[in-house]
Amino acid sequence: MNPVFWLATGSVVSAALLAARFGAEVWLGMLGPLAVVSVTWVMIERIYRANPARLTAVMISGFAGKLLFFGAYVGLAVGVVGVRPVPFAVSFTGYFIVLHAVEALLLKRLFV
Repeated sequence: MNPVFWLATGSVVSAALLAARFGAEVWLGMLGPLAVVSVTWVMIERIYRANPARLTAVMISGFAGKLLFFGAYVGLAVGVVGVRPVPFAVSFTGYFIVLHAVEALLLKRLFV
């Protein structure tokens, strides 16, 4: 099946379990990284299949876009929405690391 489906399924199930204990901040901490990794993976697959030589340039541009997005996302969540910072930060950091690690493994599999 599609890797994005499995990323989303694992994230939603784990967030539901964690949110029952730690609150809605877990959902917000999960949504940003999941959205970014999902969009990135779809773009990577399409570009690699069409023209693998373009992939590095697109990934570098995507990195810059991720920096801007995550800065705005965290700023809005903490500053405007007013989520509790600790559960949000722990959730965001955990999902960010795990989802990007899975994306790295998917990249490795794609290149082999």
